[in-house]
Order: sequence, then structure tokens, then C-alpha cells
Amino acid sequence: MVGSWLGNRTNRALAGNLAAVRMPAGAGVLGCRVLDPTGRPVPDAEFVVTDAAGRKVVGGGLDPFGSFLVTLPAGEYRLAVSADGYAPYRANVTVPDNEVAALGDMTLNPAPPPALPAPGDWEIEPTHSSIGFTARHIGLAKVRGRFNTFAGIVRMAEDMEQSAMHVVIDAASIDTNAGMRDGHLKSADFLDVDRFPTVEFYSDRFTHRGGSRWGVTGALSLHGVTRTVTLDTEYLGVGNGAAGELRAACRATTELRRDDFTVSWQSMLARGIAMVGTSITVDLDIQIVPKG
Repeated sequence: MVGSWLGNRTNRALAGNLAAVRMPAGAGVLGCRVLDPTGRPVPDAEFVVTDAAGRKVVGGGLDPFGSFLVTLPAGEYRLAVSADGYAPYRANVTVPDNEVAALGDMTLNPAPPPALPAPGDWEIEPTHSSIGFTARHIGLAKVRGRFNTFAGIVRMAEDMEQSAMHVVIDAASIDTNAGMRDGHLKSADFLDVDRFPTVEFYSDRFTHRGGSRWGVTGALSLHGVTRTVTLDTEYLGVGNGAAGELRAACRATTELRRDDFTVSWQSMLARGIAMVGTSITVDLDIQIVPKG
């Protein structure tokens, strides 16, 4: 049989529909709908169900209506629901044998945003920062690399959205852990570091997207070409390092198309050999400290 909903309401229609579905022996169903304080589904919310030992049993995203419905072995579980910009929801749940444990509608409340850095000039702290990239090699395996040498300044404004940043990367510091490949990447076939020794990014457009999410839009100059690029950025907040020094941190990602920067191995493409995919994913983990 299918039991009644747990919580403060009953959904007879769901119970009736599930009554026709044969459950595995010893299993039950856990369901919930996740809404924001205005009663709308929370975009990009995710749920995780763990067992009594803290091991993940099942998890994933929600459907377009903000709901999930999963079949689990009967037993005791811990449910966690999270989304960017919202305080997480956690609850202990019991899934009865051959019944529905339905939590009804659950509300995620906005989380207070992390404190912003103080106004003034901050500089990238390279020891705890990284600029990496991922590309496809001959359409198969992923090649991962990084730039080992870079510097940057962020000028924090009273209004964060009026801030600006300038980052300079030493193109010759590219490192994919393969000397022959790195030499080719530095050559005129690719980055042409003799003619274009730096990669530069300048932005004076910081856009708050809600919670800890920001868009940082600016001009990226690479291989002699300048294009507008937006970094999808997660601001992680302000803290203190091991020596007590103040620092702020963020993660950011963007996707670049090689052809937008005229980076293409024409000699190989002419022979029908696609050595590198058409797009490259760039990932940044950045920590900044007040400029001394």
C-alpha cells in the first residue's frame, strides 16, 4: 500500500497514482518540493540523501517544478537541499516500507551574502591562486594545463559593482606537464609568445547575480586579439591566512573559442587533423590580499 504524506498536508492524487506502481521489496519513496519565499521553484537547487553513516545514497537536481521523488530502501536518512544564494535545508527523514514519505513544500530562505572586501587596492596572492585550463586533445582525452606566472590588481570600490581589475599573465609560463607540447603551445602555431608575451584581462564591470554569484565582464587580450569575456564568479568571502593576514577569495570560470582569438593550427587543420577542440574552459581560483 501507499501511505499518507508525512508533514502537515495530504496529497491523495499522488498516493493514488503511486498505488499502481509496484515498488521493490523493502523499498519506499521519498518526495519533496523546494520553493523560495515567494512560492516559486528554486532554480538549480540540488538534493543529497545520506544514510546513518553519512554515506551518499542518492542525489541530483530537481525537476522544473522544484520537486524530486526517489525510491529508497526503507530506513532512516538525512536529507540536505542546497542552492546558490540560499541557506541549506537539512532534515532527518524516515522512509517506511512500501509507503511514501512526502515532506510537502519546503522553503529555502536566502542566505546572507558573505562580507565584501574593504574598499581599496588588493593584489593577487600567487602562492594561493591558480589559473588553469582544459581542452580536448584530438577530440578524445582532456588536456589540462595552467599558467605559472601571473599578477593582478583589484580596485575595490565602495559600491562593489563599480570595482575594476587588471590581470597580466606570462604566456610563456604555460605548463601542461609535457615539455614538447608546451614548446608547441608557445610557438607561432598557437600562442606565439615571442610576438605576444602576455595575456591580459581588464574589467570595470562587476554584476551581482544574487547571493555569492557575480559576473565579471571585461576585455581579454590574447594572441593580439581583444574580445569581451564574462567570468562566472563565485565569491567565497573574507578570511585570515595562517599568519593572520587578511585575504579574500573567489572561484571563476569561462569558456573561450580558439577561433575568436585566431588561435588555430592551420597547417594541421589543412590536413584534416583537429588537434585541439574548438573551445577551451578556463578555471580560476584566486586569493587577494590588501596591496602593501
